[in-house]
Amino acid sequence: MSEPLLPEPALPEPAAPALPTPTSVTGELPDGLLAAFAGYENALAANDLAALDAYFAPGEHTLRGDASGLLVGHDAISGFRGARSGTVARSIRSLHVRVIDAGHALIVSVNAPDAGGAGLVTQLWTVSDTGAWQVEAAQVAAPPAAINPTVWRLVGNPLVAADAPADGATPGALAGETIAVKDLYDIVGFTVGAGNPAYLREARPATETAPAVAVLLGAGASVRGIAQTDEFAYSIAGDNEHYGTPPNVRVPGGLPGGSSSGPAAAVALGQASIGLATDTAGSIRVPASYQGLWGLRSTHGAVDRAGLLPLAPSFDTVGWLTRRPGVLRAAAAASLDASLQVPVPPRFAVSAALVFAADESVQAAFVDGLDRLTRAGRIDAPDLVDVGDLAEALGIFRAVQAAEAWLANGDWVTAHPGALGAAIAGRFAAAARVGATAEAEARTELAAARARLDAVLDGRILLLPSASSTAPARNAGPAEIEATRTATLSMTSLAGIGGYPALSVPLFEIDGAPFGLCLVGPRYSDLALIDIGAALAG
Repeated sequence: MSEPLLPEPALPEPAAPALPTPTSVTGELPDGLLAAFAGYENALAANDLAALDAYFAPGEHTLRGDASGLLVGHDAISGFRGARSGTVARSIRSLHVRVIDAGHALIVSVNAPDAGGAGLVTQLWTVSDTGAWQVEAAQVAAPPAAINPTVWRLVGNPLVAADAPADGATPGALAGETIAVKDLYDIVGFTVGAGNPAYLREARPATETAPAVAVLLGAGASVRGIAQTDEFAYSIAGDNEHYGTPPNVRVPGGLPGGSSSGPAAAVALGQASIGLATDTAGSIRVPASYQGLWGLRSTHGAVDRAGLLPLAPSFDTVGWLTRRPGVLRAAAAASLDASLQVPVPPRFAVSAALVFAADESVQAAFVDGLDRLTRAGRIDAPDLVDVGDLAEALGIFRAVQAAEAWLANGDWVTAHPGALGAAIAGRFAAAARVGATAEAEARTELAAARARLDAVLDGRILLLPSASSTAPARNAGPAEIEATRTATLSMTSLAGIGGYPALSVPLFEIDGAPFGLCLVGPRYSDLALIDIGAALAG
């Protein structure tokens, strides 16, 4: 068993709620064990974070698992608790104790949530050096939710059926696939909520289905449901103050990435095979990177954006998230005009500035990963290119994005004070201050930056990390989230400036946490990028 690696906090005096007599006990019941269990249940009911921390053994080997994944270490478990709002009220229905020895016991409890159903908790309790009983490992099985509201706004089986093929026709390329549609796209008969309850309350059902949705239905896929988004898609974190934060199954306790957080989580959870999403400044690439998914931002304007709630039309693009490259290619091929797609020779470029914008662990893993790909003969050594001042480019991008975001949504924001979460409200407040002169100057600079990138890349595929870090912790502070956001946007905004397609390939990991290799290609090289990415992934 693990040795304490941290000073032990003082355990509170355990309360003694009414617990059932243990249904079964093997071995001699140790003193204090049931009292400690009762104290833990009291702390859980009160969401007493300090007490819960004290009841879990300190150190890096403590475990807590549930359907979302495994948390390893006391700090990770504590951070998870701090980011949630508490647990559902419950009573203990039955209790089973298996005494291992004087200092270790296994407790299995069956609980009855007030909301219905039944839960099961298995805990390994150990005696600390000070004689206190603490949980060293726990597995929690809660009643399954019919719908996880952090992931889905609406779900059906299906919500919208695929178009039926004509008599005798071959089934479409996406037959049997299911779609999680980001809550920005029109679907006839349904409303768009844009990640905000106030906006949803006033929305009217769509009278037409957005072409980006319709083409997938025509190819044989069905809509599984409408998935959550960060408010107005103005974020890349994946935390929505109104609906909660979707899980990240690859990094338990980590942010899922946004603004396509719902579609990404639905795909990663296996609840849909295609996430129909959007990418303005990284909203597909970042969740793909954080959750180990394939994600493609299409060439700007290559897919019809009619019926899509805009954020910044100069940069908004349609795109897809999948678990497998073949499904991604089929979805993209069904949606793109094949006559406009261009082949791209596998010539690669790397920018030192883009690599150094990432944190040190990503830098090291990215360089090592490229070295392994080169030694394996999967890529030729990339050319080193200078893409210019990243801070300057991001400033240009942000000015145009903000001006367009305010034009698209400013009237609604003004008419609904207090309706937005704090971070999104702050972004719209900044957007409102971008004047006409600043916008005009930024648009001139944007055209120049785009031409400069075209010349520097010269038809090569730019390789870079898909995000500046692996998934941050859900309980990370606002300053840390904003620093990560700025670093990531300085990398992801270049594709927006150039109108380029960008593919995140789930190729790399750091201590089990995924991060993507991003391929940014020439305009209309979308399908070629997927083929090249699939070859790199082997």
